Amino acid sequence: MEPPSPNHAVPDAASLAKALGLHPLLARVLHARGVRSLDEARRFLSPRLQDLTRPDAMADRDLAASRLADAVRRRERVVVFGDYDVDGITSATLLTRVLRRLGGDVVPMVASRFDGGYGLSDAALTRVLAARPAVVVTCDCGTSDHPRLKRLRELRVDAIVVDHHKVPDEPLPALAFLNPHRPDCAFPYKHLASVGLAFSVAAAVRAKLDATLDLRGLLDLVALGTIADVAPLVGDNRNLTRAGLARIAEGEMTPGVRALLAEVKPRFTLTARDVGFQVAPLLNAPGRLGSATPTLELLLEDDPARAASMARGLAQANTERRAISAALIDAAMKQVRELYTGELPPGIVVAGDGWHHGMGGIVAGRLVDKLGVAVAVVSLEGDEGVGSVRAPRGAKLFDAVSLCRADLLTCGGHDGAAGLRVRRDRVEAFRSSFAVAMARAPRAAPRGESGAVELSEADITPSLARDLPSFEPTGEGNPEVQVIVRGARLQEARPVGEGHLRLSFGVGRRALGAFMRDGAQRRERGEIPTVGARVDLLGALRNDLWNGPDALQIEVAKMR
Repeated sequence: MEPPSPNHAVPDAASLAKALGLHPLLARVLHARGVRSLDEARRFLSPRLQDLTRPDAMADRDLAASRLADAVRRRERVVVFGDYDVDGITSATLLTRVLRRLGGDVVPMVASRFDGGYGLSDAALTRVLAARPAVVVTCDCGTSDHPRLKRLRELRVDAIVVDHHKVPDEPLPALAFLNPHRPDCAFPYKHLASVGLAFSVAAAVRAKLDATLDLRGLLDLVALGTIADVAPLVGDNRNLTRAGLARIAEGEMTPGVRALLAEVKPRFTLTARDVGFQVAPLLNAPGRLGSATPTLELLLEDDPARAASMARGLAQANTERRAISAALIDAAMKQVRELYTGELPPGIVVAGDGWHHGMGGIVAGRLVDKLGVAVAVVSLEGDEGVGSVRAPRGAKLFDAVSLCRADLLTCGGHDGAAGLRVRRDRVEAFRSSFAVAMARAPRAAPRGESGAVELSEADITPSLARDLPSFEPTGEGNPEVQVIVRGARLQEARPVGEGHLRLSFGVGRRALGAFMRDGAQRRERGEIPTVGARVDLLGALRNDLWNGPDALQIEVAKMR
């Protein structure tokens, strides 16, 4: 029998496994996720930069590249202005590095939560204009900054907006507006984070100047920004992020990233989960406590010794951030118990005087994890409050927040995260309207057994451990492999970290490690059986490299 052609539909998971030489369990996962042809499976398992979507149809990309190339030739000053989060800072870093290497006069800046807030605010515009630019490029912001962009136009400063947030109806007064969500943008891939868009603009400027600059050396920044912004890790984002993580694994990264990873001290190959839980918090820490400029300066630094010193400063800031956020999470949970009795509505609002508004997103995210509903955390000061909003995966958060505009001063963001400003005397009204809006918004599908495959004793093999990394990077849009293990015998359960449990199970004659977040609390409530009991498990399958290259473990979501 001849092997199936690359585009031939594969009838079942067994045929997919045989044709690809892939572990049968992972072939079942691919098949369940709708992968049917060998070509599609190979593109997923081995994503390549040459498979990126052609950028020709991206609205205003050519116009933006032409203007920036002219600025480089004429030695006109360009201000590259990024938002204060990882996506904004990595975008600004990438464009600054590229334009400077091409000979440009570039002044990089980032927004401040505490001096103007998100995006190109009035305070930010004052800083930008003080640099006397001919061109201003906004990164991960600008889509909703009409008044400031209009002011730049009046001053005959050309504005280029590079952003991926939802597009308002009012036309943007900018020379060029790169955002795949524009209704008139024919670029088919709509999920690029701003750092991915910045990478595309950089490639276009390089082409305009007929330069030979190798941009692959900046893919570490693309990977960090894309993962930290919780962009869907499918299609172009998957290709770019996989390439960036591979560069990091090979030791090819910018000096600032190298210094930062030395602080994190990853023992093994960096995964998307490592970025989200270990690297991104350090990058975000200065901007949550005060100015985000230290992060920008670290990522722009080329001297290894200075970068190492800067990275230690970010690590110290993150330690301080963790202490503050832990106290605020406790205060927010206490308020939830006081305000809401019985079943929680699909959207809740908590607010407090003096709450550190740089921690709003962290607190909201932790409450979403604990409560399973959308959460807005508002820090009140004087007559106003600044809020951060998060929701369970898959919820149409931006649409829901937009329905509450009548109760808000401003709002913006996307479905992964939103921000707002609200008057103190409208918080209660917002609490009501947000509950109603989230009830009307499409709800995220619950994470349960429907997307999981059964892991048997026969599946726990070195080949499964070797093949599992081919699913990386996992995250938004490409979840980790979810498995069900039936009849596992609990062999050990010991506390680790801040209230978690490290477990070990026997599955037939095979050993399987496990981790349970907040498991110590669950054991105190009597929810964890005694050693020797047989249980069914549901969780995410991962490599357990602490115990060797062939070991596997799961993060337990449910145990019964």
